[in-house]
Amino acid sequence: MKYKIVIAVFTIFWVILLGRIYQVSIKSNYYYENLAKKNSHKVIPIPPLRGEIYDRNGELLAINQIGFSISLKPHLKNDDNDLLKAIKELKSSFNDLNETIMLNVYKKNNSYYNHDYIKVVDFIPYNDMIGAYTKLSLNQIIDIEAESKRYYPYGKYTSHIVGYTGRSNREDNDKDAIVAEVGKVGKSGIEKHYNAFLQGELGFDTIKVNAVNQEIEKIEHKDPLENRDLKLNIDSRLQKMIYERFGDDAGAAVVMKTNGEVLAAISAPSFDSNDFVGGISHKDWQKLLYNVDTPFTNKFLNGLYPPGSTIKMGMALAFEKSNPGILDKNEFCKGYIEVGANKHRFRCWKTSGHGNVDLRKAIRESCDVYFYNKSIIVGINNMSRYLREFGFGAKSGIDLPHESSGIMPDKEWKMKRYKKSWYFGETINSSIGQGYSLATPLQVARYTAMLATAKLPTPQIAKNNIVKPKAVDISKKHLDIIQKGMYDVCNTPGGTALRYMSNLPIKVAGKTGTSQVVSLPKDIRNKIREEDMEYYHRSHAWLTTYGPFENPKIIVTVLVEHGGHGGSSAGPIAADIYRWLYKEGYLSE
Repeated sequence: MKYKIVIAVFTIFWVILLGRIYQVSIKSNYYYENLAKKNSHKVIPIPPLRGEIYDRNGELLAINQIGFSISLKPHLKNDDNDLLKAIKELKSSFNDLNETIMLNVYKKNNSYYNHDYIKVVDFIPYNDMIGAYTKLSLNQIIDIEAESKRYYPYGKYTSHIVGYTGRSNREDNDKDAIVAEVGKVGKSGIEKHYNAFLQGELGFDTIKVNAVNQEIEKIEHKDPLENRDLKLNIDSRLQKMIYERFGDDAGAAVVMKTNGEVLAAISAPSFDSNDFVGGISHKDWQKLLYNVDTPFTNKFLNGLYPPGSTIKMGMALAFEKSNPGILDKNEFCKGYIEVGANKHRFRCWKTSGHGNVDLRKAIRESCDVYFYNKSIIVGINNMSRYLREFGFGAKSGIDLPHESSGIMPDKEWKMKRYKKSWYFGETINSSIGQGYSLATPLQVARYTAMLATAKLPTPQIAKNNIVKPKAVDISKKHLDIIQKGMYDVCNTPGGTALRYMSNLPIKVAGKTGTSQVVSLPKDIRNKIREEDMEYYHRSHAWLTTYGPFENPKIIVTVLVEHGGHGGSSAGPIAADIYRWLYKEGYLSE
């Protein structure tokens, strides 16, 4: 027995010993060999060149300006004569450079562990560098490398669509290794939404270096995946024309094909994307921030306005889906209705009344009483339920970041938001697009496409991802009547947009709307001069249309902030858009 125990202990001892010998002589050899390889091999990433952005006609909307960055040799002391000489040499070559800023950037990034040259100048344009290149390149402390900088030729005209790039922050870098290496990222618009595509993929050089980090030989090279250009559905000529047509007015416009291709989307006033590429100055940022017309807000995507009477066609279809046959009953308008024990009056916009009103007349003359009476029967929950199916209170799915959902209220929404019950009068207000209801111009344009085609499209800015419009379950019989009512709005006596929309080279259909400004946010009130207060309390003006009437191809939706009546303020802009589209062949495609 003792003999067996001795043999077992001896065997265990040799197994452990042999295992340790294997660990030290073989397995650890792989570890140290890889460690040595890492010490002797240096992988240098090659940043890709960002893809450029074009409009539908090949016009450049975002380009890469070619230039150079300037870096300085590391491990120089702050008072080193060579460092100070190099800084002064750069200043003498380029007057706009700031010596203090360059020196501070160098100090911040200089480290014993950093063996890479330190970038002190992000970008010098190509033409500016040509005269100084030869002299600067002879200085061993200075390193000049090719660099690109984003430039937006159409500036303010396309800023809310194209967006802009800017320096990446720590959060951006942590999310994406390519962004961390490039140091730039799309901050808004198409630049942000398609950042991963536009920025491409890193290439690299694998280099063998010695103990002092000097290059011995290049082992491997891989080109970056770059120049991934993006083509948009936008027509920059139309974009510019509409923006300039707005003049001093604030507002938004959307021009879209019925399949969802966005030809133009305007938010006025705007800002110049180029101001943000290298970092906007504090002065310019304050100017944008305190502008009461909010140029930095993308109004067609994020502007929230009561839809007013533009909602009435969808409201009628929601009535019919909730209570089949309800639209076949006429209403009598005497200029108001009275509800409740105290006989509270809800007035029609026409104080003398519209008389006997059927569905077509209700759309043509925008009779409020017609919708008041039917909303009492249907109720807010059913109204909101079906209007959401028509695109209200929901994101459209457009390929731009940070889209607003709008608000399509019901009883549950109000209780959750305000901890209050829903009041009867709020249903009546909602029936004509007032009260809590809020929509973006893009939502109204999308919904108008549904009225024209019975299909709800997904708006698309880029050409590479058209989504097939979705058929909507609505009454074809009543949609036909609604379409005729919208035709009347623009083409027959009594139509609220007749004056401006009847004299066009094609027949269009549409609906005006007035969006009441109930109150102004405190931060906006504080910015408004007393003499301007009356203007900023005026209602917003809507006009949403489609054309040609017989074969709908194009949607034109215009909102003029504080414009009063939709026909008189938005009508002339919409009419000029149609004339431009007709001239350029969009309405005969």
